[in-house]
Amino acid sequence: MALVELADVVKVYSMGEVEVCALAGVSLAVDAGDFVAIMGASGSGKSTLMNILGCLDRPTSGSYRLDGIDVASLDPNARAEIRNAKIGFVFQSFNLLARTSALENVELPLIYGTGAVGGGERLRRSAAALAQVGLEGREHHFPSQLSGGQQQRVAIARALVTDPAILLADEPTGNLDTATSREVMQVLRALNAAGKTIILITHEADIADWARRRVVLRDGRIVEDVITGREVGVGGAA
Repeated sequence: MALVELADVVKVYSMGEVEVCALAGVSLAVDAGDFVAIMGASGSGKSTLMNILGCLDRPTSGSYRLDGIDVASLDPNARAEIRNAKIGFVFQSFNLLARTSALENVELPLIYGTGAVGGGERLRRSAAALAQVGLEGREHHFPSQLSGGQQQRVAIARALVTDPAILLADEPTGNLDTATSREVMQVLRALNAAGKTIILITHEADIADWARRRVVLRDGRIVEDVITGREVGVGGAA
């Protein structure tokens, strides 16, 4: 069974008397351990698809199953629980708290998420997540003391600390230069090689080339879904 299964997903937004169809029957399956890049120009529907995949929105029609759960039928509270338990988010803007150390930023999902995690266990898991992205020894640095690439790695560690089923990365290199983008993508490739399922939203072809599979959206439909042939450690930017 696929980890992610979308079948004939349609999303229509009502804007006054006008209806805008952002997704027009999208079907997509992602297996555990896959690394998928979703591409598309502005207005293609990729942001809407990301919101549905991330349980931030629900389709107008069609079905979405995440790890066997029919997410599309859930109410907002139930979707929030699934989102917190199953999905780790990485955003373009890092979203780190400026006056909070790297370790404390990574701890946040364990403090505010569902299910209590004791202080000692929070510290252990947060330190392990930072080590996993190559930031061992930087635990007590504040964001202002870290480079852009290091800040994004803190954000990745924060997404990993709950051990989500999927890492959903929305333009994770959008604020970074070429060399730093490569650094971040190497981290994501290593995580995928270790078994983490990654769905990457990007408009940059060279970033999409790091993934194993490329899905292209146009006018709310999938127009391309191909295996890139990339192996772990061989990215398009390598």
